[in-house]
Amino acid sequence: MSQVRASHILLMYAGSMRSTASRSKEEAQSLIEELKGRAAGGEDFGALAREFSDCPSGQEGGDLGHFGRGMMVPEFEEAAFSMNVGETSDVVETSFGYHLIHRTE
Repeated sequence: MSQVRASHILLMYAGSMRSTASRSKEEAQSLIEELKGRAAGGEDFGALAREFSDCPSGQEGGDLGHFGRGMMVPEFEEAAFSMNVGETSDVVETSFGYHLIHRTE
């Protein structure tokens, strides 16, 4: 498997890499856990990304397109490549903040 396609929701917090967010790390963690529950409960991942993600990809429902190994930070890449199509990750923490990743291809 050389490439995967995934969408994500990123919640930044004050002090995370490239962050423009003012929320605390604790607030970001609490909200991402809430969003994880909402996605698991059947809410549309793309709609949640459009409403909540701090990444510009949120406007596209969180779609990051196709990517190969070495293109994302290690924690993100490990999660994306370990999932089956249609699965949503647990909360993944990177230097950018907290992510939920949904594997689409």
